[in-house]
Amino acid sequence: MTPLCIDLFCGLGGWAEGFLAEGWRVIGFDIVRQDHGTGVYPAQLVLQDVATLDGRQFRSAHMLVASPPCQEYSYRAMPWKRAKALPAPSNELFEAPFRIQSEASAAAGRYIPLIVENVRAAQRWVGPARWHYGSFFLWGDVPALMPKPSGKKGVGNWFGPADKRGDPREASLYSLRSEAIKQHASGKVWFDSGFTRFGSRSARRKAATAEIAKIPLGLAEHIARVFKP
Repeated sequence: MTPLCIDLFCGLGGWAEGFLAEGWRVIGFDIVRQDHGTGVYPAQLVLQDVATLDGRQFRSAHMLVASPPCQEYSYRAMPWKRAKALPAPSNELFEAPFRIQSEASAAAGRYIPLIVENVRAAQRWVGPARWHYGSFFLWGDVPALMPKPSGKKGVGNWFGPADKRGDPREASLYSLRSEAIKQHASGKVWFDSGFTRFGSRSARRKAATAEIAKIPLGLAEHIARVFKP
């Protein structure tokens, strides 16, 4: 039987591409269809708010993956007074996959593993990540052995050259190019791409943001191989 992966907050389908390549069946959930000229979700897509899902419907799943929105965490990490003055972000969307996992596992009578991906800045609000693949930070059932990102080591930050602090996604948008560094599909990083000229609600800005947040194929394939029944 082909194992089933449930892809929550699925975006453009970075997780899905890796799982499909390893012989899984994938069903993705998101509130919008990310097809602003940048690509289409590669598996079955259900348009539904993840926060409204009942995990019991996923009792037949063998794996859950999730990439909740990161904007609230990322913005609060910025060195601006306006950002620092904001109240604590809501963790509702970050916590939703763990609730769904608990409900699905209880309904299945077996444990269904889950991996949640987000930004480095989220750790202040949700606790330490178990691993990071470049600028992709991971929580949940992260395997003990993880691959190293391909490409150059180190990362820059929003305002200057590379430093020694690690690989936060917020920093990755500015400088180095690597599989594990956030960049647009054109190969341009955020401030070089020109997408900052467009409003935050514009289709081009949303499309660029979706590409930058897409899970690297190498990471998704590794997770799919590790958990394949």
